[in-house]
Amino acid sequence: QVELVESGGGSVQAGGSRRLSCATMLSTYNSYCLAWFRQSPGKEREAVATISTADSSTTYAESVQGRFTISQDNANKALYLQMDSLKPEDTATYFCAADWFPPSRCLVGRLSDMRYWGKGTLVTISS
Repeated sequence: QVELVESGGGSVQAGGSRRLSCATMLSTYNSYCLAWFRQSPGKEREAVATISTADSSTTYAESVQGRFTISQDNANKALYLQMDSLKPEDTATYFCAADWFPPSRCLVGRLSDMRYWGKGTLVTISS
């Protein structure tokens, strides 16, 4: 069984930082595309960042480029999202997700339905 569990959500002032974690429990024998998504009421779920365990390549949505950093610890089967310079518009429920896409398909602009999903963690940024 595979279960993804996010943690680290909460409230933070605009301009502050927050780090989200995701325990993936994924097999180290396979290569995965790992991603963070977010969704706010009235908006579609959007991919924020991706990382491929095959080559550690990363991609980001333009809205978070330069402010968010995705990373992974394969040995500990953990995924992270470091969020800096937070803005009120970053308020959303954040989800981690995983699938078997190769690096060439592990792009925020090319992701579709992912195989494994966490239940989400709410991040609220106040001005």
